[in-house]
Amino acid sequence: MSEAPKDLKYTRSHEWVRTEDDGTVTVGITDHAQELLGDLVFVEAPEAGSSLEAGAACATVESVKAASDIYAPIGGEVTETNAELEDSPEKVNESPFEDGWLFRMKPADAGELDGLMDADAYAAHVEAES
Repeated sequence: MSEAPKDLKYTRSHEWVRTEDDGTVTVGITDHAQELLGDLVFVEAPEAGSSLEAGAACATVESVKAASDIYAPIGGEVTETNAELEDSPEKVNESPFEDGWLFRMKPADAGELDGLMDADAYAAHVEAES
């Protein structure tokens, strides 16, 4: 079974969200998602300053197997992208929850986080998909 840290929230489309101390959130793809994709060769994150709508495609990751859209887990404004992924997309494979984060954003409505899954619900969702 893939790793799913208990302190994160998850989406049905395999993104994770971590709430930071300053109220922003960090977004990435789950361990399960990176395992399915295989070795990543390209990551295109949304630009800082972009306004995202919950559920809208906002980024792309490409692996040796396929390209996949990444969806905004909540609505808000992108405050930062992980520039290291431009030259080292493999960081997503190596460390999906730490060094391989995709972008940070300021939530438009922090209450939207309550609609995301916890680790146990996400693990059940992954199991149901298998």
